[in-house]
Amino acid sequence: MRCRRRVTRASRSSAGTDAPVRLPSLTGLRWFAAFAVFGFHIRYAPELSADPGLASVLDVLFGPGAAGVPFFFILSGLVLTWSARPGDRPGAFWRRRAARILPVHVVMWTGVFTVLAVRRIAEPGPALTGLVLIQAWIPDQAYYFGVNTPAWSLSCEMAFYAAFPLMLPLLRRVPANRLSLVAAGAFAAIWLVPVVSLAMPRDIAYWFVWVFPAARVFEFLLGMSLALLIREGRWRGPGLVSSAALVAAAYLAQPYMWERWAWVAWMSGPLALLVAAAASADVEGRRSLLRTPVLIRLGELSFAFYLCHHPVIRFGARLLRGATPSVPMLVAVAAGMLLLAVGLAWSLYHLVERPLEKRLSGRRRATGPERETNRPYDRDRDPAPATSSSESPPHGSDG
Repeated sequence: MRCRRRVTRASRSSAGTDAPVRLPSLTGLRWFAAFAVFGFHIRYAPELSADPGLASVLDVLFGPGAAGVPFFFILSGLVLTWSARPGDRPGAFWRRRAARILPVHVVMWTGVFTVLAVRRIAEPGPALTGLVLIQAWIPDQAYYFGVNTPAWSLSCEMAFYAAFPLMLPLLRRVPANRLSLVAAGAFAAIWLVPVVSLAMPRDIAYWFVWVFPAARVFEFLLGMSLALLIREGRWRGPGLVSSAALVAAAYLAQPYMWERWAWVAWMSGPLALLVAAAASADVEGRRSLLRTPVLIRLGELSFAFYLCHHPVIRFGARLLRGATPSVPMLVAVAAGMLLLAVGLAWSLYHLVERPLEKRLSGRRRATGPERETNRPYDRDRDPAPATSSSESPPHGSDG
């Protein structure tokens, strides 16, 4: 009981208001997830992994890199629940979410679509569904990976946002001593989805397990239940270091798992523990290297980064076609793509994401002491998930 009171008090700001404690360690974690997805796409760009030795190294480092996607879905559920405003109306919530997601998405969609249109390979159906973010509901890779491939995960996020005002009141009615059962149920459902897919052809099963929003919502629900467990002082998971070690071990072992469990389920448990451990470290004021200024800044850029990094790799790799570059040259090209994607993300963040989010969400900037002590974590923004998928080279490729 003593622990519960301590954590519950810590979950509110020192200003004594309803604004929850900020969770900057989660912002730092976002960069690692986005970088893993970047490496995953580097690995499966044929022009950048043509050398067998380099491909083997990239397999170990980034083969399971798409695990950043379930990380972001879990994180999104936790952060939205943590920063939910008492009495917030669904319309206001949806407006803030649209202001958060749509500006960068529309800019990137327009840029990629323009290139595809000039090359005369743009298709109207995938283009339109991708623009309005409903592509993940269509079991056709030409649709759900169409135009800007990473946006398929935003299609899932938009579905989660639509359901969130209905899910949260129901979850809040669950007695505190039974929240762990909700988390366990969501976790079990994540593992059950691949089993259900056994009755489907493999291409449909891949869509059902990896892309279908109704199947991915269990990761979001898991994050929501973790937020309430932490708020109620009932979280009893491992610490940050132990959770990170568990994630690393699961990451390295993922290629040896049954394929359909490896897509999502295998990494979901360790990632949930890591997200909860990082949030708990911030709530309880424990030391966290994830709160360093560099990681915070990179974490803030991560949303724009994962929306722009795939086009950078996709179109940049074409310049190498027909060439036989050395391994050092390939590494240098990949590093250049990383720097270019980060630079583009910086521009999108400062010129599109931040100014348009403030304008469209209708939020006024706090001033004085209130600006530092009385603002929900939502100002740091939860990420929409990262990009692409997790099995072999074709997924998330040129579509």
